[in-house]
Amino acid sequence: MTSRLPAFQADSTATWHAELHLAFARQGARTVLRENRHRGPLRVQKALYPEGDAVCQALLLHPPSGIAGGDHLAIDIAVDDNSHAQITTPGAGKWYRSGGAAASQTVTLKVDAGATLEWLPQESIVFDGAIARMATHVNLAADSRYLGWDILCLGRAAAGERFEHGQFSLFCRVDRAGQPLWLERGSVAGNDAMLASPAGWAGASVCGTLLCSFPELPQLAAALLEALRAVAPVDGAQHGITAPPGILIARYLGNNSEAARLWFAELWKILRPACCGRPAVLPRIWNT
Repeated sequence: MTSRLPAFQADSTATWHAELHLAFARQGARTVLRENRHRGPLRVQKALYPEGDAVCQALLLHPPSGIAGGDHLAIDIAVDDNSHAQITTPGAGKWYRSGGAAASQTVTLKVDAGATLEWLPQESIVFDGAIARMATHVNLAADSRYLGWDILCLGRAAAGERFEHGQFSLFCRVDRAGQPLWLERGSVAGNDAMLASPAGWAGASVCGTLLCSFPELPQLAAALLEALRAVAPVDGAQHGITAPPGILIARYLGNNSEAARLWFAELWKILRPACCGRPAVLPRIWNT
């Protein structure tokens, strides 16, 4: 089903309030996009099948191409029993400088029994002066599979811009069968001491986190860690990979968003067969 949500009365301070609700289901051997509802400038145009019927790929589009002060985006994705969805974006997300109003994005991902979700957005660029709140909550069933990443860039490095004004806050939680596997939150202001501190960003401008969780991970963790740790970012940035109970985590801390994305893609090539039971097939949109 594809539809628009009922008309929304935004308050006078908001630029855009946008919502996207997607649901994927298994029909025979095929994963289908059974629900596609949107309100405002946030949508998926159609389901794609670059690997055949089993995996349904969706490109998440935000036509304004950037999030301004007062914008509020809500993305809600459900992956039904035994289906497999892959979500990516056609380009980097941008958080523009704010005149005072905060902007937010809330992502809720629900992966039901035997289902698989790959959440693979391109990087988010936080402009100097942005006031941004980002939250992601992943709800996994006892036997579902998840492989996802997020890459955050502070300032526009190509323009020599640093994050000297504004504020951003982050929240990420992954639960399996109602029990937390991963919980992270933080808040940093422009020119915050933590941006330069070795205990924080250590002077870097790009931070990335890859998370992977699947039922067989405890048995495969040692071999996967050995293979993954043999791959390093091409820019020599600080990085690390670990596997606490139930989840595998890779971290990038450097100054090159492309290097972070390429490193995560190389890790994904190793992790995908183990987590998703499929060889890595790079989304075509990454090459455009």
